[in-house]
Amino acid sequence: MASISSDRKGNRRVFFSGPNRKRRTVYLGRVPMKTARTYKVHIESMAAAVLHGHAPDPETSEWVGSRDDVMYGKLVAVGLVPARESAKTENQADNQAATLGHFLEQYIGGRTDIKPSTRCNLEQVRRNLLDFFGAERLLESITPGDGDEFRVNLLNKLGENTVRRNCGRAKQFFRAALRKKLIAENPFADMKGCAVKATTDRMYFITLEEAAKVLEACPDAEWRLIFALSRFGGLRCPSEHLVLRWADVDWERSRITVHSPKTEHHEGKESRQVPIFPELRPYLEEVWEQAEPGTEFVITRYRSGNANLRTQLERIIRLAGLEPWPKPFQNLRSTRETELAEKFPMHIVCAWIGNTQAVAAKHYLQVRDEDFDRAARHDAYSDARATHIPTQQPTGDSGTSWQETTQAHVYHGLMPQSSSVCYNNPKGLAPRVGLEPTTQRLTAGRGGT
Repeated sequence: MASISSDRKGNRRVFFSGPNRKRRTVYLGRVPMKTARTYKVHIESMAAAVLHGHAPDPETSEWVGSRDDVMYGKLVAVGLVPARESAKTENQADNQAATLGHFLEQYIGGRTDIKPSTRCNLEQVRRNLLDFFGAERLLESITPGDGDEFRVNLLNKLGENTVRRNCGRAKQFFRAALRKKLIAENPFADMKGCAVKATTDRMYFITLEEAAKVLEACPDAEWRLIFALSRFGGLRCPSEHLVLRWADVDWERSRITVHSPKTEHHEGKESRQVPIFPELRPYLEEVWEQAEPGTEFVITRYRSGNANLRTQLERIIRLAGLEPWPKPFQNLRSTRETELAEKFPMHIVCAWIGNTQAVAAKHYLQVRDEDFDRAARHDAYSDARATHIPTQQPTGDSGTSWQETTQAHVYHGLMPQSSSVCYNNPKGLAPRVGLEPTTQRLTAGRGGT
C-alpha cells in the first residue's frame, strides 16, 4: 500500500514499501491532490509488480512511458522501473552528481572560505553520512525518516552535543543541495535539537586557590601565561592565544587587543579589547622580559599544529595535585566571566569576553554553592533591605505620603518595618508590638512612653 503526504508549502510525496520492505519516497512537488492520487495508484501497481516479479498492468505501463525524464528518473531512483536505455549515457554524469558521495565531495571541496578546523569538522560529518547511507545513495532518496535513523545511529556512538553538531551540519549539506535544486526538500529541515545544548553538569568553577596550584605546577613562563590568559583574561584557547602579538599589548593604557579567529567573519567582531587585569599582569610581564628582541608573537614555544594544549593542561593539573575538570579551557573562561559579572555590568563583561549576553547566560555564567550560602545569610538579607527599601520619612500628621511610601514598598515585594499600622483607625489604637522595637510616635496613642 502507498500513502500520500503533504507539507505546509503544498509539496506532495508518495510513500510506499519497496521490494526489501523498506519505505521509499517519490517526491511530486506542488501538484493537485487528484494528480497525487493518480501517482499513488500507479506506484502501488509498479511496487506490486516488482515485488512479485511480473510486468505492471498495461494502463500503468502506458502511464509510466508518458512520464518525462525528470519524473521517470525519480521512479528509477526508488527501484520501480529500469532506466531508459537512451538516457543511460546522457544522464550518467547527472546521476553521479546526484549521489551523496559525489555531492559532499564537491561541496566541501568548493568551500574555499572556511578555516582548516571547520573543514575538518565537515569532513567528520561527511564520513558519518557515508558510513550510514553509502556513497552511491541518491540524494533524492534520503527521507526525513532516514535522517531520524541517522541521528539515532549517532547517539549510539557519540555524545549528545556532538550528535547535535553533526545533525546541524548534515542539515547544512542538504540545504545547499536544495538550493542547487538537486532535491525537492531537505530531509533534515524539520529536525529539532541541532544546536549545542547547555550542559551545566559539566561546568566547573576554578577557585583562586586551585589556579595558584596549577600556576605553580606549570613548566615555564609561557605556560603560566597561557593559563593566566584563560583564567584571568578570559581568552579562547588556543585560537586567541596563538595570534596574540606584542604589538597588541598596550602597556601604557593597560589594554590588550585580542584578535578572534572564531568571530572574525562577523562584522565588527574581528577583535576586542581586554584590560590587563592586575591578576594577569605579572605573568604577561614575565614573558615580556624573557622575549628576544624583535619577537612577534607572545606565545612562541607551543605553536606547533600537533601541540595539544588541552592534554598538556590536564597533565599539569594532575601535577598540581588536582583532578582535571571537564572542558578545561572553556571552564577557565566561564570562571572568569562569572567573576567579572559580579563586579561589572554585563554589557561590559561580554565586550571583554567576546560573547553575547544570551550566550553568556546559557553557556558561561555559573551559580556556585557559595552564592546560595551568601543569599541565605542574615547579613545578605539586611544588605538587600538596605538597598531596596527607601527611608520612611512621614511629614506632619497627614497620612497621604506615608501611605504612598508604604504602597511603594509593597510593590517591591517587601513590607516596611511597621507594616501593621492601621490607617484611618477610628479608635486611635496603636499597632501590635512585633519584632521591631516600638517608637514614641507609635505608642503615643496608648499614652505609653
